[in-house]
Amino acid sequence: MADLQACFEQAQADVKQLTKRPSNDELLALYSLFKQATEGDVHGKRPGMFDFKGAAKYDAWEKLKGLDSASAMQQYIDKVSELQAVYA
Repeated sequence: MADLQACFEQAQADVKQLTKRPSNDELLALYSLFKQATEGDVHGKRPGMFDFKGAAKYDAWEKLKGLDSASAMQQYIDKVSELQAVYA
């Protein structure tokens, strides 16, 4: 788990070094995987209908309900690697 945690932290640093901004869908995927890895299942109420950004984030995170932390970390690492190949 220590290696996975170290890789996860490195991926967080690597994503900030991308030369281009990923698409909104890619950013939502990163957000939801990060939240699932660090906080677990979604909690709280879904933002209101006029908070489009907040609702999109909530919905993306909710789709990962039940995914364990280690799997979410690995998927986050894989997603960052994928983005580095495209945007680095």
